[in-house]
Amino acid sequence: MRVAFVGKGGSGKTTLSSLFARYATRRGPVVAIDADINQHLGLVLGAAEPPPPLGGMLTEIKDYLRGGNPLIRDVASMVKTTPPGRGSRLIRLDDPFFPSRRVEGVSLMVTGPFEEDDLGVACYHSKLGAVELYLNHLVDGPGEYVVVDMTAGADSFASGLFTRFDLTILVAEPTRQGVSVYRQYRDHAAGFDVEIAVVGNKVHSPEDVGFLREHVGDDLLTWFGHSPAIRGMEQGRPFTLDDLEPAGHQALATLLDRLDAQPKDWPKFGRQAAEFHIRNAHAWANRATGQDLVAQIDPGFVYGPAVATP
Repeated sequence: MRVAFVGKGGSGKTTLSSLFARYATRRGPVVAIDADINQHLGLVLGAAEPPPPLGGMLTEIKDYLRGGNPLIRDVASMVKTTPPGRGSRLIRLDDPFFPSRRVEGVSLMVTGPFEEDDLGVACYHSKLGAVELYLNHLVDGPGEYVVVDMTAGADSFASGLFTRFDLTILVAEPTRQGVSVYRQYRDHAAGFDVEIAVVGNKVHSPEDVGFLREHVGDDLLTWFGHSPAIRGMEQGRPFTLDDLEPAGHQALATLLDRLDAQPKDWPKFGRQAAEFHIRNAHAWANRATGQDLVAQIDPGFVYGPAVATP
């Protein structure tokens, strides 16, 4: 299953992403991807140093994933939304081509930070294209998890990446600003069949829970209150899940149970991949490449484990 953590900047989505990634290793292998411009997931997980960034190897990723797909003329004509087809290289969770660091039982991957050469001339979404290509070509199996710490707020909607997940968990503080980001995300996602659940964070009282229930309704799945263990982790003190209070363990179990209960919908995944590739082709990619990139869509390709290569 693939899960994205989104929310207002400062809501705690990176912290909860790291906790959830650790917790999910109790049920299966986990890849955690830092797709936030601030690149703090590795720090919170406790990585001594990050792996090489995916955003810096976009050309190599395209060449690797293109494989022998005859509909993709060359690497230059492959864009972030180019979907796989017959001949494309499909990947598994542990594909060694994609650099990662093992930390807390999690395989950490990062998009990488803004570099000095990017300032004023590039947007961060070019780096996120590496994550979108990875997810488009990934064939994840039962009991495998991909946890993505996304960019803050509605910035996640700048590409089709927001449709690449089985479940999106929106982290909301019990404030007007927190629930306004939830409403914005919910409204943007309307019509795209995106599964959203809300987890409250920095909840201090029953009144805070009541506030969240009033404003997000049945989307509220669980919440995290004040935790000395989490605060210590954020301050850099040694931390393991055994240090987390029982309420935190229960909240993580609720999130993981909700994710595991979500049906895997490969046909929807394929439809949305094609839809957003067509959108990008018409909006800018055809003009940029001088080709009709809609022709890259292989109508005979079937998403899912049945077509995975060993």
